[in-house]
Amino acid sequence: MSGPSTRAPRAGEPVLIVDRLRAYYQMKYFGIDREVKAVDDISLTVNRNEIYGLAGESSSGKTSFIKTIAAANRPPLNVVSGSVRFSFLDRDIHALSQEQLAATRWKHLSYIMQGSMNVLNPVRRIVHSFVDFASPHLSLRKGDFQFAVEAHLKRLHLEPSVLRAYPHELSGGMRQRVTIALATICKPEFIIADEPTTALDVVVQKGVLGMIREIQREMGSSILFVTHDMAVHANMTDRLGIMYAGRLVEEAPTAELFANPLHPYTRHLIQSLPRIGDTSPKKALEGTPPNLSAPPPGCRFHPRCPLAMDICRREAPELATLRPGHRVACFAASPAVGPTGSDAPAEAA
Repeated sequence: MSGPSTRAPRAGEPVLIVDRLRAYYQMKYFGIDREVKAVDDISLTVNRNEIYGLAGESSSGKTSFIKTIAAANRPPLNVVSGSVRFSFLDRDIHALSQEQLAATRWKHLSYIMQGSMNVLNPVRRIVHSFVDFASPHLSLRKGDFQFAVEAHLKRLHLEPSVLRAYPHELSGGMRQRVTIALATICKPEFIIADEPTTALDVVVQKGVLGMIREIQREMGSSILFVTHDMAVHANMTDRLGIMYAGRLVEEAPTAELFANPLHPYTRHLIQSLPRIGDTSPKKALEGTPPNLSAPPPGCRFHPRCPLAMDICRREAPELATLRPGHRVACFAASPAVGPTGSDAPAEAA
């Protein structure tokens, strides 16, 4: 069978396997070729019934990465090498035809986008969005489809009356709940959530996050949850990956990563979080992210790293397992190379 597979993943089996994925923006200006290495050699897995978080500052490559794994990338963003495989597909997602991709999206793989108005048509009522996205996959008669949609909305604490509304007639929180309902009505195996609480106040944000967690537990879906907000990751995710300059620099169970961060960039992200009763000033990380069209040699973080050594400028560290389930790409964290090893520290750039 080509395209979507009918076999359901078993407990503990990976739903997503990304293997050494490289995706670059390839452009040509005034006869000069440019290549921006937005996703550079990333490997990770997401298991069944798991919320995997992806964090990192702006320009770290998070959005480019999720576009690529959803096969939503368009030139100039091109896959250079590597593979993206889902358990519900019989091949790499980038090997599917447009018809096979259409059959996969929303039914098996869905997307909660950063802004609700990126999904909802401002000149059409909400009900038409459900018809467009879900009707081809649910294969129900009109009356049964209407009943299924209304029942799903009630599950997400929305009244059926929102179906008759235009997007501008709803609050930001209600629109975001509608996009979550759209992404989950077909009960997909895998959901990509791209900054789903952006521009929402903290009270509404809490309700939206609780809704995502509740519906994920009910359906047993896996979620790739992308946000720069480390506090949200601490409360939402089971495992957490940290991206910097197009690469994955650390990955661990979320509780372990917050308790024992090994990469200096991860430590900075966690230390920047506000804490009740802590009035001490927060020190900003010096420097700026590197230009990914001409990244620095060696470790891409070394120009900003307080622990940088000579080897960091020469070689790129591999993402190695230093503790059970805990991977890190950092020479300073390695007992063979770090402060107790043979390579002497270099003056921080």
